[in-house]
Amino acid sequence: MTFDAIIKGGIIHDGDGGEPSRANVGVKDGRIAEIGACAGPADRVIDAEGAIVTPGFIDLHTHYDGQVSWDQELRPSVNFGVTTAIMGNCGVGFAPVKRHDHDRLVRLMEGVEDIPGTALHEGITWEWETFPEYLDAIDRVPHTIDFGVMATHDPIRVYVMGERALAEEIATEDDIRAMRECVRHAMDAGAAGFSIGRTDIHRTADGDWTPSSEATKEELAGLASALAGRKRGVLQGVSDFNLERPGDHFDEEFAALEAFIRAGGGRPASFSLMQRDFAPDQWRRILDQVERLNADGIDFRVQVAPRAIGVLNGLQCTFHPVMAQPEYLKIKDKPLDERVRIMRDPDFKARCLADAPVKLAGEGSSVPPIADSFIAGIGLVANKLYRLGQKGRMAPDYDQGMDGSLGAEARRDGVTVMEKLYDVLLEEDGKQFIYFPVYNYTEFSYDNVREMLTHPKALLGLSDGGAHVGTICDASFPAHLLTYWTRDREDGQLPLARAIQMLTADPADYLSLTDRGRIKVGARADLNVIGYDGLSYGAPEMVQDLPAGGQRLLQPTKGFRATLVAGRQVIDNDRVTDERPGRLVRFN
Repeated sequence: MTFDAIIKGGIIHDGDGGEPSRANVGVKDGRIAEIGACAGPADRVIDAEGAIVTPGFIDLHTHYDGQVSWDQELRPSVNFGVTTAIMGNCGVGFAPVKRHDHDRLVRLMEGVEDIPGTALHEGITWEWETFPEYLDAIDRVPHTIDFGVMATHDPIRVYVMGERALAEEIATEDDIRAMRECVRHAMDAGAAGFSIGRTDIHRTADGDWTPSSEATKEELAGLASALAGRKRGVLQGVSDFNLERPGDHFDEEFAALEAFIRAGGGRPASFSLMQRDFAPDQWRRILDQVERLNADGIDFRVQVAPRAIGVLNGLQCTFHPVMAQPEYLKIKDKPLDERVRIMRDPDFKARCLADAPVKLAGEGSSVPPIADSFIAGIGLVANKLYRLGQKGRMAPDYDQGMDGSLGAEARRDGVTVMEKLYDVLLEEDGKQFIYFPVYNYTEFSYDNVREMLTHPKALLGLSDGGAHVGTICDASFPAHLLTYWTRDREDGQLPLARAIQMLTADPADYLSLTDRGRIKVGARADLNVIGYDGLSYGAPEMVQDLPAGGQRLLQPTKGFRATLVAGRQVIDNDRVTDERPGRLVRFN
């Protein structure tokens, strides 16, 4: 046999979590043709000496729903070994949609997922109305990696109910019936599943509740029933259990989620799991319910992150500590270099810090209430604010403990917290990032995260690739899992083979994808060649490469010698190539 490519001399982790083996991998016609000597000639040989060879990674939780219609590269996910990305999570997306609702869905995505509305307006092609037409449109664009799409609650609700969907009206039986038909059409066309979003933090760019946030148990169950009896398709969701509201709503909310999951007729379901500071034991309550439902034969899992779910603050970012100061608001629209020049003036600094912050959230504002809470309580969270570093200066450290915080630094320097934060914002010519681990770092330790990661019903997720582009860059989760958890953490490490399994076979099995997620003869040649010992990634960088000059955070990585999608090399020594083998994965 003449191979299209041979990956030679690597240590193979096949994705099943067992012991690795040393062998060559031969690729032919987009498939793995041989694992072993691979003695025949090859058009291309990829040197894997000293490297590990893994299946391509599958990211269950991204938001490239708009970007996929214009962007072929799908960075930064492709840079971190992802060969299949699932988008349409948390109930937000862009189909189905009527022409007069284009702006509504853009405002929704802009508010919920922090994606610039100007970029979405200019970039999205809007070659569709129905969900099947959306799938056809994005499948016509070649990409670096494969992608699957969830049908999403918010656009379906707006499509069926119109203005009533935005007025928090209860869906009628006819509404539910019509929405269920939309879900069925989406699933018939190849949707990966159906997703919902139920969190008070999510608001539109106008500050309104998301259309589906208050959907009744009957509505949730009615829509999920469209998956009953199918061989493929999953249910996904996020909820904060109404923590922003007085009282304990956990049991009431979980009853609605349980009805949603059970109505799926046995299809797998997963919900986001994280530790919230203001409800530090809630994640354990969720796991108790997960275990109860699984004992009853329900395939219910949790999506977990390998580090804190945090936000980046800075003068380039969507949020930062002085954004609500009246004096700063006078200059907020000026270019970065001019703002930095003005802010370095001692008199301006004194005036800026002398005033009380104003409220930014509320009716007509895209700023979520959590931003006002953060600013009002900044002295209380100062021990969880950190420098994250800049290009060429330091690698990002997501586990600095209390002593490494800017609050501790302020105490050592004898200045107020706001003075310290103000000065740090001006470092690196205004390009410094202040990292705030909002969730998963309550005790300044990742021991609880380890417990989440090792739970038998845990799935790696929540990277949000393509979303929160001005505040988050968590598409680097795969590299973090492989470095921090299997190599660099001093105690409580995870086995490398298990970490790779979490990135490959586990999500493949959850999604019923039998052609990928493992290195075996006949499987798709979705493969990574990784210089594991030298694998690293740098601090996030803000770049302006979205349509209409929109900006986003990207994160450089080092160590991905090669990434193959269907046998074609899309990453060559950490750089994106010109190959575009990626296509839509249909789950029908």
